[in-house]
Amino acid sequence: MRYLLLLFIAMPIVEMWLLITVGREIGALPTIGLVLLTAVVGLSLLRQQGFATLFRARSKLDAGELPAMEMAEGLILAVCGALLLTPGFVTDVIGFAGLFPPLRRRCVLGMVAKMEVVSYSNQQTYRSGGSHPPEADGEVVDGEFWQENDDRQLPK
Repeated sequence: MRYLLLLFIAMPIVEMWLLITVGREIGALPTIGLVLLTAVVGLSLLRQQGFATLFRARSKLDAGELPAMEMAEGLILAVCGALLLTPGFVTDVIGFAGLFPPLRRRCVLGMVAKMEVVSYSNQQTYRSGGSHPPEADGEVVDGEFWQENDDRQLPK
């Protein structure tokens, strides 16, 4: 917790110092333009990679697999998007690093390896990583139900 507090104090100071230093070297308007350019380019890349991650997650769900990798990638992409929208060069570098697929994949593999998924329907825990959830014991019955005070018509 102390490190997080230190980060929230130190990061704005470093960002302001770097913005002032760059502004002194190339001028105020080019510095502002550079910050805006990195935000626009970063968000464009974020949008492209976010949709690709979403489509991979959807295809895994359709195949009946747990999209744990894609969920973790989505989390990293959301944090990177916030960092890219934050004005400053340090946050932009960190945000762009998260958009680099091999580096992001490596971070995700570390996150997913530590994840556990709990199925509350049968009170079992299983490791994530794209495997199917444990099969239910017994026979699975597909059906419908309704309440007696339901005013809707029953299917015929």
